[in-house]
Amino acid sequence: MTGRRTGRPLVPAYLSTGGVARPSRDSLERLSVLTSTDADGTIPAELPAAQHALLELLDGGSLTVVETAALLGLPVSAVRVLAAELTDRGLVSVRPPVPVADLPEPDLLKRVADGLRALKH
Repeated sequence: MTGRRTGRPLVPAYLSTGGVARPSRDSLERLSVLTSTDADGTIPAELPAAQHALLELLDGGSLTVVETAALLGLPVSAVRVLAAELTDRGLVSVRPPVPVADLPEPDLLKRVADGLRALKH
């Protein structure tokens, strides 16, 4: 018998959230930015494995909910639940995504990219 052909985990996603189906906060969006609030990198030992893995990913940086889900191999809905629980415990801070109106103009971005390419040559 050969191994599984799909990249899906053997454990259902709802088990990673302890059976919780909905996050405790509705403010978590797919592009919300998650950042660990623990400066020294210590992770409480009593955390479930999935929350522990999420905090390890955030150690020293920030990721969006979607990026975190991809790296953990979990659905976005499960990561929203995990991140909400960690936010409630004060271990993760959440920043909303940048509104579209506040993004720079595409023409400006193109000019910056062209300028960087010109410096490279």
